[in-house]
Parts: sequence; C-alpha cells; structure tokens
Amino acid sequence: MAQTDDSKHPVKLSLPLDFQQDLFKELREGDELVILARGLGLLRVVTNLLHSYDAAGNNLIIIIGADERENGWIGESLAEHAATSMSPKARGLTTVTTDLMSVGTREELYGRGGIFSITSRILVVDFLSTLLDPALVSGVIVLHAERVVATSLEAFILRIYRQKNKAGFLKAFSDTPEAFTSGFSPLTSMMRNLFLRRPALWPRYHATVTQDLEGKKKAEVIELEIPMTDAMKDIQNAVLECVEVSIGELKRSNTGLDMEDWTLDSALHRNFDQIVRRQLDPVWHRTSFRTKQIVRDLTLLRSILHSVLTNDAVSFNKYLDTVLAASSPPPGSTRQTQSPWLFLEAAHTIFDSAKRRVYRGSINESESTTDTLRPVLEEQPKWAILAEILQEIDRDIYFNPKITDDSNGTILIMCGDQGSCRQIREYLQGMYAQTEESNIKNFELEPSAVPMMRRRLRNYLQWKKDFSKVSAALFTENQKSINGSSTTDQKGLGGGKGGRGPPNKRRRVRGGGAAGGAPSRNTGGGVYVAGDRDAHIASLLAELQPTEAEASQKGEIAYDSLENMEDYYELYEMRDLTLVHPYDGDNDDNLLEEVRPRYIIMYEPDLAFIRRVEVYRSSHTDRNVRVYFMYYAGSVEEQRYLSSSRREKEAFMRLIKERGGMALTHTLDAHGIADPQEAFLRTVNTRIAGGGRVAATAQPPRVVVDVREFRSSLPSLCHGRNMETIPCTLTVGDYVLTPQICVERKSVRDLISSFNNGRLYTQAERMLEYYKSPFLLIEFDAGKSFTLEPFADLSMSGGGSSLASLHPGQASDLQSKLVLLTLAFPRLKVIWSSSPYQTAEIFEELKKQQEEPDPLRAVQLGLEDGEEAEGRTWSQVPQDMLRGVPGVNAKVMQALLLVVDNLQELSNMTEEELDPIIGKEAGRQIVRFFNRDVTD
Repeated sequence: MAQTDDSKHPVKLSLPLDFQQDLFKELREGDELVILARGLGLLRVVTNLLHSYDAAGNNLIIIIGADERENGWIGESLAEHAATSMSPKARGLTTVTTDLMSVGTREELYGRGGIFSITSRILVVDFLSTLLDPALVSGVIVLHAERVVATSLEAFILRIYRQKNKAGFLKAFSDTPEAFTSGFSPLTSMMRNLFLRRPALWPRYHATVTQDLEGKKKAEVIELEIPMTDAMKDIQNAVLECVEVSIGELKRSNTGLDMEDWTLDSALHRNFDQIVRRQLDPVWHRTSFRTKQIVRDLTLLRSILHSVLTNDAVSFNKYLDTVLAASSPPPGSTRQTQSPWLFLEAAHTIFDSAKRRVYRGSINESESTTDTLRPVLEEQPKWAILAEILQEIDRDIYFNPKITDDSNGTILIMCGDQGSCRQIREYLQGMYAQTEESNIKNFELEPSAVPMMRRRLRNYLQWKKDFSKVSAALFTENQKSINGSSTTDQKGLGGGKGGRGPPNKRRRVRGGGAAGGAPSRNTGGGVYVAGDRDAHIASLLAELQPTEAEASQKGEIAYDSLENMEDYYELYEMRDLTLVHPYDGDNDDNLLEEVRPRYIIMYEPDLAFIRRVEVYRSSHTDRNVRVYFMYYAGSVEEQRYLSSSRREKEAFMRLIKERGGMALTHTLDAHGIADPQEAFLRTVNTRIAGGGRVAATAQPPRVVVDVREFRSSLPSLCHGRNMETIPCTLTVGDYVLTPQICVERKSVRDLISSFNNGRLYTQAERMLEYYKSPFLLIEFDAGKSFTLEPFADLSMSGGGSSLASLHPGQASDLQSKLVLLTLAFPRLKVIWSSSPYQTAEIFEELKKQQEEPDPLRAVQLGLEDGEEAEGRTWSQVPQDMLRGVPGVNAKVMQALLLVVDNLQELSNMTEEELDPIIGKEAGRQIVRFFNRDVTD
C-alpha cells in the first residue's frame, strides 16, 4: 500500500490487510483511543503511522509509555520503512531514557525535530521547564493507554500538552481491553484522562478483521489434545482443592470485602494476586497472620499448578521440596506457624504423587534396607507427541524436498518461557541417545527421555545431600515475606508469559528442591515427612551411575576457541533449522517475518500468538504454514486459555455497550470558564466539597519542586490545583512553597530508611539553616490505613505481625525517633497527610497570603561557592543506592559524586583513598560495607 504525502516522494506502508488500512486511515483523520485485540499487530500499525509523519521531515512527535523492547522495535521498523520508501527527510527514532543526557543536548535534539521516545519523568520536567515547548510539538503517541490513570505522570504530561497545544494530534493505543472494564464508567474515565473523545474498538470478531483472517487462505492447523498421566491429574486436582479451600477460608475471614472475583476460575489468571492484595491493602495491618499466610499460599499453589504441567517429574519434585521446607517450621515450632493447606489430605496427594513419578518403594524407618527404592522417571506426555510431530515433518520434507512457496522450511517450536525452551532443547538433543537397555542392532531407535531423566535424578540426589543446610533458612525467608509489606511487585507470579512465582519462590525453581516424601500427620497433628535415609540415596545413586553408552554421549560445550572456522563450521540452511523460542509479545511478529517458518509447533497454548500466525498467514498468501497446537486435555492450561479468550470477548462487549451510551464531553479551553485542572481534581478526589473555585489572581501560585519528586503523584496534583509547578534541582528540601517555607516529603518507608541511615537529621539541619519555617511532611498512600502500625516491623531488626506482639521498646522505635527529631529541632514542624490529595490541599492552605518563592534562590541554597546546579544532575538510581550505604549522608554523597564516576570505582577504593575526600570514619564504614561477606 502506498500513501502519498504533501511531498513528491510516496510513503510506502506495510499494511497488507484491510482492517489495518482502515485503522490507519481513521488515525490519520483524527484523534482517538485505539483498543485492539491482542496479537493483531498493534505495533505494526503504530510504526506505519509514525513513518507517515516521519517521511514529511518537519514534525516533532513524542512517544510516551514505550518500554525498551518497544523502542528497539519501533526504531528498527522506522529505519526499514525509510530505506524502503527512500524518504530523504526521515530521521528515525531518538530515545531519551536516562538522566545522563544533559539539558543542552536534549534542547539541541528537540530543536532538530523528529520522533522521540522519552521517559515520562524526563518529559514532564522538560515540559514544565519549557526546555521543550509543548506548543511546538506536532503530536503525541501514547502506548499502553491502560496505564494512564488520573494521578499518573502520563496524564500529567497530556494535561500540560493539551493546555498549551490545541492543534497537535493525540493518539492512544492499547491491546489490553480487560483493563478498561473495572470501576464505574471506566472507558469514560480513561477518555477523560487521555483528553480524547472518540474510542475505536477492534476485537477479533470485528467484521473486517474476521473477513481478513478467515476469508483468505488460512493456515493448516492440527489440534493435538494430549491426555495427562494419572499422577499429573491427581496432583492438579489436589492443588485445585487446596486453592478452593484457601479461597473459602479467605472469604470467611474477610467478610467485609468485595469478593465477587474470588473464585477458582479467577485464581487461574495472572492478575488474581493483584486483585486479592489490592482489596486487602487498606486493612493489611489488621489482618491476622493466618490470612497473610493464606494469601502467600495462594501464590505458591498457583505456581505449583503451573510447574506440574511445564517441569519434568524430577524438577517438579525438587521444587516441592523447597516448598515444603519454606512452609514447614523447624522442629520445636508450634503448629500455628505452618501453612494451613499442608494439613489437608490433598497436600498428601500432591507430595506422594510427585514422588511416585520419580521413584517408587517404601522407606522403612526401623530397618536400614537399601534395595526398596527404584527409579520410575515418568516422562511428560508432550515429549513423545513432540517427537512424533518431528518425525511426521521429516517424512513430509523427505517426500516433498522442494519448497514450492516463499517460506524457508524452518521448524519453529514456541514455548511459554525460557525454562521450557531449555527443557525441550535438552530432550531433542538426547532423545535418540543410547542407554544400556537400548538395542544397538536396531536400525531405528525410539525417542526416549530416559538418559536426560537419569542425569537429572543423579543431580537431584547429589543436591539433596546438601539441602538440609538451607531448608531452615528458606522457612525464615518465607515468614519474613508473609509479614512483609502490603505492596507486591506484580511482575511475580502471573507477570510473565507462563506465570511465575514471587522472586524468592522463583529462585527456588531455578535452584531446585524436592519433596523428601509425602507429608502425613503424626500423633500430635503436625506435619512430618518420611525422610530419605542416606543409604537409600546411595543405593539410588549406585543404580543411576552413567552407563557406558551414556558416558560416550557428547557433553555440553562449555568453551570453543572457534579456530579453523572455515574448515569445521558452516551456516545451517534455514530448511534444516529447528528453532525453539519463548513467546515474546510483539517481538513474535518480527520472528515470524524473519524466520518464515513452514512448520510451527505451539508447545503451550497462547491466544495472542495464534492471532499473530493468522495475521502472518493472511498477509503472505504465498507462504504455507502448518501449525501444531498442543495442550493437555482437561488441564488448567486448557482452562486458562479458554478463559482468557472469554474474558477478552466479554471485555470488548462491555466496552461496546459503554461506548453506545457514553456522553460526549467537549474539552474546554484551558484558561476558560471550566479550568481542566480543577475539573480533573474534582473527578479524581471526592473529598473536595462544594466545587469552590480557586480565586483568580494575576499570577497563579508557584511551587518549586525538586526534579526527583516527579516520581510521585504530588506534583501532578499541585498542578491540578492551579499551582504553577517549577522543576529544579534542589539541594535543600523537596518543595519550596514560599521564601520562608521549605518542605521535605517522606513516605513512611522512606522515613524509616532515612532514620536508619541518619540522612533525615542532615536534611533537617540544612532546612533549618536556610529557611525560617521548615516542614517535615509524612505522607501515606491514598486508600491505605492512616497509621504507622503496618510499618512497625520495618523499623526493627526482628519480625512480627502487629505492634501488640512486639517488645514495647521495639514497637515505639519509629515514634521514639520522631520525638527525638522534634526535640533536636524545635523549629521543625511535622505535617501528617493521609494521601497526596490532602497534601496538595495543605500546600494550598500554606501558600495563602504568602509571597511566591524565587526558583533561582531555591536552587542556589546549599550549593558550594562557584558550583552550578546543572553540574549536579547525576543519574538517580546510583544516587538512591549510594544513600543506603552506611556512612553516606548528604555531605558525604556530594563529595563522592564530584570524585568517583560510578559505584564500581567507589567499591574498589581503600580507606587511605577515601580519607582525604570524606574523612576517616565515613571511609572506614564504606569500605567495611563493600568488603562484607554476604554469608554473614
């Protein structure tokens, strides 16, 4: 398809399908929010749209919300488009993602124009400081529009852009329709945050999409429903029973919460942990230890559900061993500290069945017989089917050696994650390896995983000998995570393609671990495991010693000097290549285009990749594709796939219904009767009563904000209350409200860390030195408890679930430090704020009838003579890490930043080198920290 611009050169686009062309035309005609079904090529449409503007050569376009991989995709695609179209004015993509790029460099780049992908924190500072004038921007492209909530930096950027630029375009994109269906009128709210009026919905069942993907020649799909083994079925059913019991226990313990989505079906999805934790966060400090433990167990059980289908029998048994060690307390502990699901009969089934898949035999605790255990080594059912598929493909290639289409003949095997890829590669490399039982006289060997499984079992038994040394540490670590913070990083279980556990659980998957035996109940009602005696392990190891045939197999190559490459190495022909690759989102589109596979084996189901294959096949009618679609019948894997398809369809139906009844909102002028800042704040915060208008003044109120504070939502809320927000690099304080008022903002976690390393005392001293009225603002998160109780255990070395269970001296640790701070600095006033919304109101009250601050003076305060603020802009992540090092306060860090280039250089310095820079005591503390043994 060719699109002619105002210039003489035609713009060539790579949009072969009708629905892609229709969507492109809509986007060129006006601003809209595009919600596209996953797998239909969202980034392809975005890159073609960007190229149509880039080819003109006179545009300044900003991309916000793109991650590093998407920047790489867009940059590469724009370069290919420019080469294909031979556009002399095309400039490609420029990324501005770090603070290392100086202000002068950024200003020079913006002056040249082009397409820029800028991180939100840098862009909002450049907009507010007029380093980049929003009026000069041709347009803004927003990726991942579902993340643009009312208090986000992206919404702040769009508000500034629309206030100062009415002519530029604004287009937003998302391929996650489920995110637009929670809450009251979610689509309307999102459109308001994006300053857009027209949504475009493109589900898979859209008429044009269906005609494009089903009307032309479709890919040949062979669906393979693979039955699970009896042991796998038993384990899956037992885990589901434990999940159901745990959810029921949560519902009984928390009756006042909205638990409509707390069902067994919802528990299969990746965001279930996020749903539960979001609802429990406001009352997390009041929840019992048992409730916290069950929430943690749900994450663990969902990880087990995933592992039983993806891991081999030995690796799964290893993983269960770490699970048992992390969930069972050391001898002498009370029963109440154990995970409740371990007392269910289903738990016995899980551990017993997992062990029977690896080896069989009874362990006699009173006798020392060593001949009762024998290896079983149950293979995954998919392995044999995979071998049969490859044999069928080989026969097909043998009888049809000549490729008659434009494909390469490559075999592409797609898996859920890198762990499955490694497993399949190891199986394929050794499935025809000979064992002692193999009949070498036979011309054809049957594919088998016995050599691989024997090797893994040997490694497991060797590992098991040393496992007892770390099992107690695993339980301690698990207890800390249960009692830990209420904020959960959702890149944990369910955040990846195949669903993964929280960070510590994931390490256990990699490090291995196995259930020493099936848990059963002793006379006291506790849980114990029938231990494997050393003699039993020794007997199994003796039986599993590598045979002569196994020893002759080629091992893994650890090092190759690559000498004489021309004599011994050559490139594979694409038709001889079998590629094993994990699902990788939009990058899979590039993979299909570059590899041009003839055969695709989907080892695990993935809804988005199926659509990518449909788009790929419909876009290239001259390429034949055969797809083998594998899944376990009646498994969680199948249920999760069907449920994700149903949830996406329901989400689109809700969006279509809401769009049909959505009121049309006309965005008024930024300085008109209805100021959008005030309207914005009224919509996101119902605490503002009466809708009273801010009194009009000749000059709006001014707040000087430290650039590091733009990670929080407070600058956005201050701007929303009609305050002029001026970003600066401040040495003293975080916010300067008036010439006499300076505010140091601390979240509770930051407050605790500042007390621990002494940074807060230095900051208070500096504020008292330069300002008449210094304030310490202690700010809590909106929607969470307005109390210090949930954070009590963070300020102490020991654990504990509530203040009542702590030593009185420890319980009042944080309060005591606050009292000491106020006694040491009587002029320092403390402000308690329940949320950023209330903080913005407090700032507004403090500024009434006060003079406006001078930004230049605020920047100069605290600087050494002759020092410039511009020279003090360093990368923020190393600064944050440096603040946590013992002996580093504000003065020490300032001295270090002027001398050392990076943390590696600092870690290699000696006390003698640090002494003249920061002093002997601080230098000794830093050197001791970096030289400390991690095992201490």
